[in-house]
Amino acid sequence: MKTSVESKTFATAVERVAEGGEIAAETEWLLSQLTDGEKLWLLDGDAEFWPGMGSMMQEGYNVRPIEMGRIDRLGIPGLRFSDGPRGAVVGASTAFPVAMARGATWDVDLEERIGVAIGRELRAHGANFFGGVCINLPRHPAWGRAQETYGEDPHLLGEFGAALVRGIHHHAMAVAKHYALNSMENARFTVDVQADDATLHEVFLPHFRRVVEEGVDGIMTSYNSVNGEWAGQNEVLMEHILRGQWGFEGVTVSDFIFGLRDAGRSLGAGLDVEEPFRQQRAQHLPADLAAGRVSWDDVDRAARRILRTQLAHHSRTLDDEPGLEVVFSDEHRALAREASRASIVLLQNEPVAGVPVLPLSADSLTSVALIGRLADLPNTGDHGSSDVRSPQVVTALEGLTAALPDARITSVTDDDPDAAAAAASSADVAIVVAGYTAADEGEFLGADSMADAALLSLFPPLPEGAPAFDLSQAAGAMGGATGGDRASLRLRPVDVEIIKATAAANPRTIVVVVTAGAVITEEWRHDVPALVVGWYSGAEGGHALADALTGRADASGRLPYSIPTSEDHLPFFDRDATSIVYDRWYGQRLLDRDGHAAAFPLGFGLSYTSFRIHSVSPSPIEGESFDAIVRVTNTGSRAGRHVVQLYATVDAEDFPARVLLGFSPVELDAGETAEIVVAGSVRPLQRWTEGGFVPAAAVATLEASSYSGDPASVTAPLPLSLP
Repeated sequence: MKTSVESKTFATAVERVAEGGEIAAETEWLLSQLTDGEKLWLLDGDAEFWPGMGSMMQEGYNVRPIEMGRIDRLGIPGLRFSDGPRGAVVGASTAFPVAMARGATWDVDLEERIGVAIGRELRAHGANFFGGVCINLPRHPAWGRAQETYGEDPHLLGEFGAALVRGIHHHAMAVAKHYALNSMENARFTVDVQADDATLHEVFLPHFRRVVEEGVDGIMTSYNSVNGEWAGQNEVLMEHILRGQWGFEGVTVSDFIFGLRDAGRSLGAGLDVEEPFRQQRAQHLPADLAAGRVSWDDVDRAARRILRTQLAHHSRTLDDEPGLEVVFSDEHRALAREASRASIVLLQNEPVAGVPVLPLSADSLTSVALIGRLADLPNTGDHGSSDVRSPQVVTALEGLTAALPDARITSVTDDDPDAAAAAASSADVAIVVAGYTAADEGEFLGADSMADAALLSLFPPLPEGAPAFDLSQAAGAMGGATGGDRASLRLRPVDVEIIKATAAANPRTIVVVVTAGAVITEEWRHDVPALVVGWYSGAEGGHALADALTGRADASGRLPYSIPTSEDHLPFFDRDATSIVYDRWYGQRLLDRDGHAAAFPLGFGLSYTSFRIHSVSPSPIEGESFDAIVRVTNTGSRAGRHVVQLYATVDAEDFPARVLLGFSPVELDAGETAEIVVAGSVRPLQRWTEGGFVPAAAVATLEASSYSGDPASVTAPLPLSLP
């Protein structure tokens, strides 16, 4: 299929598009140059299945770009895949905080800068196709891959996904995933998720629509079935909604290895590329074409989309091609530290002896007890497809040691409440780092999954004479048997014992929770004065944590989801379900509907200073957007960063009482007042009907708030009209 002779055919088409030529015409010209065999070559990965699996096992997942559809005869570079979203999975790259932590910054400009840096690193490693724009909505906080997405709100997800697309576009093509309704991990290969049209369009699809509008290049389908059909061969999702309603012109790709169940059916339904190897399509498409189960028109349609996507990318004005020196550079490490610092959420900060425990006074501290199994553990997230091989990870112990050179730091990392209490009793302050690792949550592909007959049937036969293949070893290479959906939303019982013992021994106890999703803290949080969400915080997380705890930076992160007081206040969740119905009620919306107060609501977070929002003035709505001028003051004694959030309430049956419309961070000096412009969208106030979207009510009340349901919010009427 490939030769050592490279042609300038593709480069000629790119040049003509860049000079103003019609991309459709150049795509057709390229398509006409392809042989039938080359057209089929575009439709899946370039590596044969078993050698590809063997390489993945021996070398590790995605250590170099995974090529799909490269044709040297015509100079077609192909799709050169790197996973994400924690960073560029290829090579040894910078581990940024997980996406959920970045969602806690509520800063899309920062996310766009992170996208530029990730794109720069993956391009330096030879990749051009970034499969790391993960925007699935975590319907339940037990979802094991919640760390890969940005929060529980569709508007938040859409804006962050769009920002990452913009950043990646400086260097590469961006792929959003997993389309659609993917928010269960253990059952992802078997579960059928059912949702009515209104729920789909109002809750689980708006963020995908948003990234399509931003120009995302690819959409990766999910493993699960949607309303009775596997997502990788679901014509309603791909052809009717994605392309027919939203006008998507990019390429659709399957999730890896198990992303479709019928080669011809997937092609006919609108799936362009089977990832990552030559697997089902290489086995079955020739026979499907011969038997008329799929047509050459379907092949041409997919090939046309694949070629057009590459032409569009290569004809864009890209940043200068970087060298490998950009990978894990000082600049990127500083950006990772900035993002981690901005993500840290202060949930509690009660006074002890009349003074809030945080920030710590680096000048007066003489001793610190640092406690917990995670205190000195490099812990950047799960070990599945999003794992980034960062050359270095700064732990909490390393960060605090660097920030407090004159203090004696005693570290207790064993699961020993007595040892924790003993260390805490003789320290000025005690810090407990508790939470999760990849063994507790993350991508799941256990040996039992690999032994499933339905999944094994998707593999090509082993070549004659080839050695037996160890499927359990393959499972380890592709995610491992640990992780998956969380079995509990609470800390380990021994962690609770350690926290209580530490707090009893030292009244100045700070708990730092390492997590992606919500953690229910009711059995211990009232025993400690200070509580911080520290996240899986990336390569520079230890330094960033020290920055926040010592007050070198304001505590300025805000929760990208709500935290309930009880599991009973959440939607039904069965991580082994084979069928489940999703409705519109989850997270803060469900708490509001049922009248349950959150332990910590969506958007909540404290600061080391204080802020007051004085007024909000919305502009007239144009199309589906408006601007709101918000006047805000830093009323405290030090500089700080606040996140102004726009919500709206409506009185409408079977509709959320309050929805997020917009947000913007602002940095203010002590006593400073500013008027900021916050972009808002009325899409979250629309209902889906057979005729399309209509306003849920004639008028809404706009709230400029510090979090959802903030009693100190200021309001203004927001008249609604048809989009």
